Amino acid sequence: MQLTGVLQIKSYEKIKEFLNEEHVGRLASLDENGYPQIIPMNFVFLNDAIYMHSHVRGEKLENISRINKVGFEADRELEFLPSYFEDPHNASLADTLYISVVIKGEGILVSDRNEKTLALNGLMKKYQPEGQYDPIQSDMRVLDAVSVIKVIPQTLHGKYKIGQHMRSADRMTLAQKILKRNSPSALSTLKIMGFEVTENGLKMIDEPVW
Repeated sequence: MQLTGVLQIKSYEKIKEFLNEEHVGRLASLDENGYPQIIPMNFVFLNDAIYMHSHVRGEKLENISRINKVGFEADRELEFLPSYFEDPHNASLADTLYISVVIKGEGILVSDRNEKTLALNGLMKKYQPEGQYDPIQSDMRVLDAVSVIKVIPQTLHGKYKIGQHMRSADRMTLAQKILKRNSPSALSTLKIMGFEVTENGLKMIDEPVW
């Protein structure tokens, strides 16, 4: 069975929704010896670009200044599926339900104060949605004490695996096994898969299409 197309996130809105929910992404740049450097970063997705803040000095800034081709990814493991779901004697059948977005693009060190202000306020809004902070203004000295990295996507691909490649009966069986295993993420995974837990067991309430 060819799964590549089935696993592709086709909705740009779903990709944006996912990026807005995730708190950690990974920025990849090339160091002076040509090796990839991968750094976990807080980020915000604004105006179709990734923004991150950084100290004003560091290897990743040097890398981007030298070679502006970068990669970025964010992912979420929804549920590990132990091999015994399929066969208690075959460990190779272990699997994972997940969502991921991978970007290849151009890395830029933002110098425009208005754009830096937009990015930093966007980061605060995302990570501190309860407020209780004074918004950054473009004339504040703090802008000189922080770097803002912008990734402009040249390619952007999303993948998700929530059982959409399975027959309805098999998806229900998988969902029942996830519920029985009762991992800390089980209920949220079942919701994403389109199931609701009721007094009478599981009920399919949606056929999620991404």
